[in-house]
Amino acid sequence: MTQQVAVHPLVSPWGRFGLYSFFIDAPEPAIVDTGIASSPAQGMAPALEALGRRIEDVRWILLTHGHIDHIGGAHALWELTGRRAQVVIHEADAPMLRSRRAHVQEYLVGRGRYLHDPEGAAKVAAAGNAVISGEMEPTLLVRGGETLSLGGEVTVSVHSIPGHTPGSVAYVLNDQNDAFVGDAVQVHGAANGFPGYVDPAAYRASLQFLRDHIRPRHLYLGHPYRRTDGTPHGVELDAEQAQQALQESLEVQARIGDTAYRCLEAGLRDTESPYSPFAPVAHELGYTGDPTLEPSPFFTTLHGHRTQFTRTSSVQGVTHP
Repeated sequence: MTQQVAVHPLVSPWGRFGLYSFFIDAPEPAIVDTGIASSPAQGMAPALEALGRRIEDVRWILLTHGHIDHIGGAHALWELTGRRAQVVIHEADAPMLRSRRAHVQEYLVGRGRYLHDPEGAAKVAAAGNAVISGEMEPTLLVRGGETLSLGGEVTVSVHSIPGHTPGSVAYVLNDQNDAFVGDAVQVHGAANGFPGYVDPAAYRASLQFLRDHIRPRHLYLGHPYRRTDGTPHGVELDAEQAQQALQESLEVQARIGDTAYRCLEAGLRDTESPYSPFAPVAHELGYTGDPTLEPSPFFTTLHGHRTQFTRTSSVQGVTHP
């Protein structure tokens, strides 16, 4: 057994919740996820200095997925390392790192269809310009199955865990089975109180994979996702808490999926409800959160269920809403 590698959460303030990154204190130090443009200089550098570490010495930037609050600071952090750090992302989410426009396109084909905000695309573009520090080509594209060496005997395995995004990955510190999953484990969601995922089937399969095969000794989450009673889990979970969060996530997903399927079978109707056309889903689930708050996980998730339902119905030759 090699010496235990220390992991330190690095938090940067933003909006309704903090942005969490994690420093892996390996011979070749790594930071998992990068917050937004201001996070490296204002959040990470001072925190690392307090630990007796330097941001210039970071050699790996490991991105769990392509959303702006996880990749927004990547270019700025890379610059602070003297452009020496390797920037790693799954190939499916790499367009989000390469281009701010990709975030606008994601909005338009997904939740933007339901928010009916004529300024929506412009707002997403403005947010991208404000909080993404720069467009860049990743150093290393992964698919899952790779092993990265952080120097000495420290290795990290890469696991594809799609669902929240197509290119979500888990990075697992091999000898101590610590898993960094970004937003791939949502439980009841974060500030918006609803879990967000674009592909329900993939999300569920990824949760089962983490629960049954990875079985993390520690699970590091991208945000303090909520338990059933509304209290936050925190972002550092031990083995028992990790299993609880994974099981709760599966139960929540099943409940949303069953409700969505029944409502989709009954047919969708546009109404004056802010949850339209998924108002029956919100009513049956007792969800009263604001569905317009970006990144609007309610509409992201329900659009995912609608897409899955449509695909299944088409295969079976059933007319769908």
